[in-house]
Amino acid sequence: MGPTASGKTALALEWGERLGGEIISVDSALVYRGLDIGSAKPDAAERARVPHHLVDIRDPWETYSAAEFAADARSAMEQAAARGRVPILAGGTGLYFQALLHGLSEMPAADPGVRAEIADEAERRGGWAAMHAELGRIDPASAARIQPGDPQRIQRALEVWRLSGRTMSEWRS
Repeated sequence: MGPTASGKTALALEWGERLGGEIISVDSALVYRGLDIGSAKPDAAERARVPHHLVDIRDPWETYSAAEFAADARSAMEQAAARGRVPILAGGTGLYFQALLHGLSEMPAADPGVRAEIADEAERRGGWAAMHAELGRIDPASAARIQPGDPQRIQRALEVWRLSGRTMSEWRS
């Protein structure tokens, strides 16, 4: 685990070749097809050296949750092990590591209807900055942690509150 362009891929490739491994990507950007610039996605030659999993599995407009990642990663790890290969986790998305290693709290499941309502409200109110301000009134701790330009996390925090009456911070404590 580490920041983008810190050498994780090179190290994972080296270990994969030495140990007979398969790389399980733990990177939220690599999941999406076409998001190659700025994500340090392994190129075709690197992907040919060692099998990679969870790279280019969704289109950019599709959602992919940490819970989905954890299930997919467990499956990829089990399949690699069944083939006698060593699963190698490589990436920098902390929430994905958290979901895989420790699970997620039992927050309400995503609700497409509530998400659509929040997105519509953001549009009516002039953007996600207004929704971030609302989050700041409801859940100051989450608002401090979430950037105003991160609509996905703002939306999820508001969705959790609207579905449960409990803030994201309360769920995490």
